Amino acid sequence: MKKIILLIASILFSTLFYQKHFGLNIFLFSLITTGILVFFYPKKRKQKQIIIIASIYIITAFQVFLYHNTLSIITNLISFFLFVGSISEKKASIYIKFFNGFYSTIVSTFALYFERVENEIEQVKKQEINYMHWLKIIGIPIIIITIFIALYRNANPVFDSIISKIDFSFINVQWLLFTGLGYYLLNNITNPLTINPTTNKDLNTSDNLNKKRLKEVSEEKLKSENQLGLILMVLLNILLVFLLITDTLFLTQTASESKISAVELSIQVHKGINSLIISIIFAIILIIYFFRGNLNFYKKNKALITATFIWIILNSILVIVTVFKNYQYVYTFGLTYKRIGVFIYLFLSFLGLVYTFIKVKNIKNIVFLFRKNIEIAFAILVITSFINWDDFIAKYNLSKVEKRHLDVTYLLKLPNTANTLKQYKDNNTNYQVEKFSTEIEKKYQKHQMGLTNNSWQEIVFENLNNQ
Repeated sequence: MKKIILLIASILFSTLFYQKHFGLNIFLFSLITTGILVFFYPKKRKQKQIIIIASIYIITAFQVFLYHNTLSIITNLISFFLFVGSISEKKASIYIKFFNGFYSTIVSTFALYFERVENEIEQVKKQEINYMHWLKIIGIPIIIITIFIALYRNANPVFDSIISKIDFSFINVQWLLFTGLGYYLLNNITNPLTINPTTNKDLNTSDNLNKKRLKEVSEEKLKSENQLGLILMVLLNILLVFLLITDTLFLTQTASESKISAVELSIQVHKGINSLIISIIFAIILIIYFFRGNLNFYKKNKALITATFIWIILNSILVIVTVFKNYQYVYTFGLTYKRIGVFIYLFLSFLGLVYTFIKVKNIKNIVFLFRKNIEIAFAILVITSFINWDDFIAKYNLSKVEKRHLDVTYLLKLPNTANTLKQYKDNNTNYQVEKFSTEIEKKYQKHQMGLTNNSWQEIVFENLNNQ
């Protein structure tokens, strides 16, 4: 029964994807794979976590149909691996689920095959295999039949005519191989495996620091390390306060004076962001180092903890200041993927600081930080895939940015801006846009031609709007 279902599903796989671009086929495939896994693992469909991850996988597949952009495709692929990994072990950390899903998808069939072979080796290794016998049974009949067919074709014109009419060109070897690939893929995900050493270690690793598992450290060494940490944190806090004061003065100046040049604003934003990246990474590494073990349980660490909390708060303020700088830059010159990426990075940095605060306060370990930050990063990835960023950037820049700062060349490079640029060009007078009128028309016509040429497997939401 299982093989029949997989064979039908693999034929559907080829029908959906053979020589096709991504579109509706991704969404249909997500429904097929989810249905197959639920059918083969009926107990899993009642588990809340499996339901959530399966829903995310299907939703991200729909996003590919809806927006057809690279971000939605990448998000769907990651969700697919997470879904398969959750079937094999739902209690593992999110990154372990991903690796288990990837491992199952790629090598499950081979891993199961070699495991089966190893189990059977003991039974067959004492038996002598007569390779010559099998060579005679298979090879000799093929050779003799081939010789006689050639002789009979020369002897009988009618027989030769019949043989020459045999045509296997209707067999599409590439399609068959692609179907075989689909069968292999589906067979893999219906036999999900775990990377046992890594998964077991993850399952047995708590988020909390266990004092009993730490090596004993002398009181004198703890005192020395506590003093070093306190002095360093106090000095860094003073330095960060000074930086924030100067940053505030710069922002006040730029707010009161409109004379700041584009180049100066660009330099200040990039410098601020680069400094912030180094500062946040250094802050988290430093905190992890000092609170990696016994110092968490040292009775006289209150001053160090307070200084650490102040540093985390000051870094959070630095994040907010840098957000405002980036906003000024966007307000003047418009959105780009890099500027959006900066906002996302700043948000992730802020959450990283929040979890670092929790790590110190609740005596958590580095695994806690890693797990939580990966979970947040995946959540942000899923959320951002709900937005058609190409179209969003184009609409924002065309409506908010001053004409003299509008970068139409950048908007033309974005894959999914043809409709927005065309609509704006037809309804507005803008010398910057009119200058690129020919390029906009070409982009629009090419885009419309691509939609027209889409097969039913490649249909995207925009095809439905054009009907």
